[in-house]
Amino acid sequence: MASLDSTEGEEYTERLQRLGTPLWKRVLDVQRPYRWNIRRLFGDREVLDVGCGIGRCLSHLAPRGVGVDHNPHSVALCRSNGLTAFTTEEFGESEYAKPGRFGGMLAAHLVEHMPHADAIKILQGYLDYLAPDARLVLICPQERGYRSDSTHVEFADFDALTDVAHQLGFTRTRRQSFPLPRPAGKVFLYNEFVLVADRSA
Repeated sequence: MASLDSTEGEEYTERLQRLGTPLWKRVLDVQRPYRWNIRRLFGDREVLDVGCGIGRCLSHLAPRGVGVDHNPHSVALCRSNGLTAFTTEEFGESEYAKPGRFGGMLAAHLVEHMPHADAIKILQGYLDYLAPDARLVLICPQERGYRSDSTHVEFADFDALTDVAHQLGFTRTRRQSFPLPRPAGKVFLYNEFVLVADRSA
């Protein structure tokens, strides 16, 4: 397990880089199923990726993704890779901070890094930028993945993510264990809870 206790500094950005760039991962294109799923869930919507980190999911959304993150080192890395990303301070002054602009909002591996009440508060701050028919996708690690990172604060299963979505005003939800069925999450590091939520008509 990593010994880091914060997602804010350069050390965390470097750790994410190390985990994501081994040659075998690039050769096997291990991100292919995750890339396919993200694109399938959002379709042609323009998506705001809150907590974009070093841009793993943001790259899947390109060219229709805009990222925001509190870690300036991660944001700088996103930009160096040609992605559109801003720090939380910068985003509000950007051309993208327009009411109703985005058809989707993604929070992938964000909620588990803080108490759920804090995650709700952060995501609420971006609701004005979403279209009335916007889609919300929340992604969190299952048990094995949750235990792998010391910066994880509060485990979020389907029920917890559903509560987050409901508190944000997204009441129609569906659940997906990805890429493997739910039991795999006990042993497979990269199995994820995926909650897809839409606003009621």
